[in-house]
Amino acid sequence: MRAFGSRLADFLRGALIGAAEVVPGVSGGTIALITGVYDTLIGSAATLIRAVIGSFRSEGRGARWRAVAEIPWWRLMVILVGMAGAIVVAARILEPLIEEFPEHTRAVFLGLILASIAIPLRMAGGVRSVGAVALVGVSAALTFVLTGLPPSSLDAPSGFMIALAAAVAVCALVLPGVSGSFLLLSIGLYQPTIEAVNNRDVAFLGVFALGAIVGLGSFVVVLQWLLAHHHRVTLLVMAGLMAGSTRALWPWQTDERVLLAPSENVLALIGLVVAGAVIVFGLIRWERSLTSVTH
Repeated sequence: MRAFGSRLADFLRGALIGAAEVVPGVSGGTIALITGVYDTLIGSAATLIRAVIGSFRSEGRGARWRAVAEIPWWRLMVILVGMAGAIVVAARILEPLIEEFPEHTRAVFLGLILASIAIPLRMAGGVRSVGAVALVGVSAALTFVLTGLPPSSLDAPSGFMIALAAAVAVCALVLPGVSGSFLLLSIGLYQPTIEAVNNRDVAFLGVFALGAIVGLGSFVVVLQWLLAHHHRVTLLVMAGLMAGSTRALWPWQTDERVLLAPSENVLALIGLVVAGAVIVFGLIRWERSLTSVTH
């Protein structure tokens, strides 16, 4: 019974990550941090990539593949199934919500991200020096500027463009604070990708998946190395990325991402921001309760 509960919890974790990937401005990596599977995802992916790359060399090949055998495959498969299912469902449900109620949906996710910033800061031991404040501030400022770029539109993207966009956007899956959907929106591929998911466009999705695999393979090993050798600095940068990304989720803005002063539905939207933060704190408590039961 405990094993079933653990599998169900991992499925729900994956579903939350997958749903987040559909929402522009929200990072799946952030949700992975909140739900406690970030290290598992990064470590497993890096181990597998090293083994595949190392298979072309005889030295150390056996040790690398033994490490692959120790990856928690069942857990990963359950998480990935939850992610895939949530992406398909969220593409149907969240897209019309974002179009019909953009301010309300942004408000909820703004609260979610604001509350989530505390996670990497706590993991880094807090901000206790001028250098740490500067690192967070610079990362936040750069992300703030990037998320202010106006969206583009591509009606007929080439296969190369699809693969390249996927390679860049998939980095958001493992990097908290960077939204893959937002990157796709900025280069004009968000709508075509959502339509491909909804229409089961196998050719488009196949090229997208290939690009995503290449991008993930190129990035995840570097990120794991950074976390292993520059843990505190990497986490502070993540916190800055998350803080800067909240610009994309400011409820009052134009279609060209020009920020506006609060005007309509102020109390209701503030309430939704608070609700988003409450969701995060609830997820954190849920994750801690699951961890204590498991151990």
